[in-house]
Amino acid sequence: MTGVVEVFVGLLLAVAALALLARKLHIPYPILFVIGGSLLGLIPKLPKVGLDPELVFLFFLPPLLFPAALFTSWRDFRANIRPISLLAIGLVLFTTVAVALLAHYFIGLPLAVGFVLGAIVSPPDAIAATAIAERLKVPHRIVTILEGECLVNDATALVAYRFAVAAVASGSFSLGRASWQFFIVGIGGILIGLAVGWLAEWFHKRVEDAPIEITVSLLTPFAAYLPAERLGVSGVLAVVTAGFYLGWRTPEILSFRTRLRAGPIWEMVEFLLNGFVFILIGLQLPEVLRGLSAHSIPIHRLVWYALEISLAVILIRVVWVFPAAYLPRLLFKKIREKDPYPSWRHVILVAWTGMRGVVSLAAALALPLTIQNGSPFPSRDLILFLVFIVILATLVGQGLSLPVLIRCLGIKDDGAVEKEEREARLKANQAALAWLEEIREPSLAKGDALERLHIEYEDRIRQLEAREPGNSDAAQRLYSSEFETLSFEVLREERKTILQLRNESVISDEVLRRIQRDIDLAEARLRHQR
Repeated sequence: MTGVVEVFVGLLLAVAALALLARKLHIPYPILFVIGGSLLGLIPKLPKVGLDPELVFLFFLPPLLFPAALFTSWRDFRANIRPISLLAIGLVLFTTVAVALLAHYFIGLPLAVGFVLGAIVSPPDAIAATAIAERLKVPHRIVTILEGECLVNDATALVAYRFAVAAVASGSFSLGRASWQFFIVGIGGILIGLAVGWLAEWFHKRVEDAPIEITVSLLTPFAAYLPAERLGVSGVLAVVTAGFYLGWRTPEILSFRTRLRAGPIWEMVEFLLNGFVFILIGLQLPEVLRGLSAHSIPIHRLVWYALEISLAVILIRVVWVFPAAYLPRLLFKKIREKDPYPSWRHVILVAWTGMRGVVSLAAALALPLTIQNGSPFPSRDLILFLVFIVILATLVGQGLSLPVLIRCLGIKDDGAVEKEEREARLKANQAALAWLEEIREPSLAKGDALERLHIEYEDRIRQLEAREPGNSDAAQRLYSSEFETLSFEVLREERKTILQLRNESVISDEVLRRIQRDIDLAEARLRHQR
């Protein structure tokens, strides 16, 4: 037990140290986590830390996919369902087939084993894409497409993986049966996700207690994933569907207290799980090398095979993305009129953003050691090695080159989200002001309060109307720099005063925390609107 605690504490320290280093170097932290984990794994006499596939699929994957779906805009996802589907379903299946043929004819793997390898390396990683994309200033639609793709493609890849492994183990495969099961598995996962989402909504409507509601929120992805997997349908789609459903409904049914407390908790859960996952990927390097030590293939040929598959995975995405972006518009006038041709620069960026991650490695580690007749699973160690190199090549190579590519292509954030935010704030404040106008009363006390609110909302509206899209300074600031500076100074004085009162035993720590929370919220609001 002591050894487990030491490993856990060591991983926490590694997460904090590597995250701090990534921040200093301005590198997306998943990349540095994998590199750091690989270097740590090569240190002799360190305790072996294995990545249990069951741990990934049952413990890591649901709580990482769920908040990604929860905070994804259903409106934007639905508006981009065609490109998302072409990537999450079409590209995953195309990659599976292409890699299978390449592995069969150029590496010599049996075709069924090639399909296993293809299914494993076909899905870009949702965690890596989200963590990297959110740090890059790119048009909102590109982020929506990439995140939407990664929410769905795991389901496609894992279903294909399940059929491919079964074909290797049994020696038989039926395309018709697999196609029908693929449909059933997908629909079944969606239905279970809707049912779990509805039950969670029913609970939140009837219980207004932030700690209990947050606990239920943390359990919801497991409540969707576990029954779906036990019933043989897609647990990934169940989690994503439940996340979408609740993401649409929770703004109406959760109290402000629950929302304020749940956000930081989910943020912390995501950060720690991401850190553990990517460091654990790197720590698998010794196991990968040990598995190849008894392999008869020369090392130079192994390296060539790995580079071949890595390059193929990258190029297959490029080959697919360009026709998928332009061909439907060329063939169908309706699509072209509704959604004009995208910029070639944006298409290049989507084509290059295909980092692989934890799902691919977990699927490789989950391969059975033997097949039905008792013989070893064909080329299992080779598959694990190839998958590990593909993850390193795409995550580190493509991930590090993305900022450079964005600068070279001259891609910038289109400001669509900020524009929508400004318009929504303006309408909300105008509606509030109109309501205040309707309830004016001659009562002196109430009239004074109404006048103060009236002045405040008029000032907000004037500031919002001044934020023109073409004016970069006005677009970023709701208040003048002088007002912000004075506001921060005043809040600092408030903090200093209440701390002094606490230190002099004039007020208790509980009173301190209550007032400090209000001050913190006021400062957070100012900083958010800068």
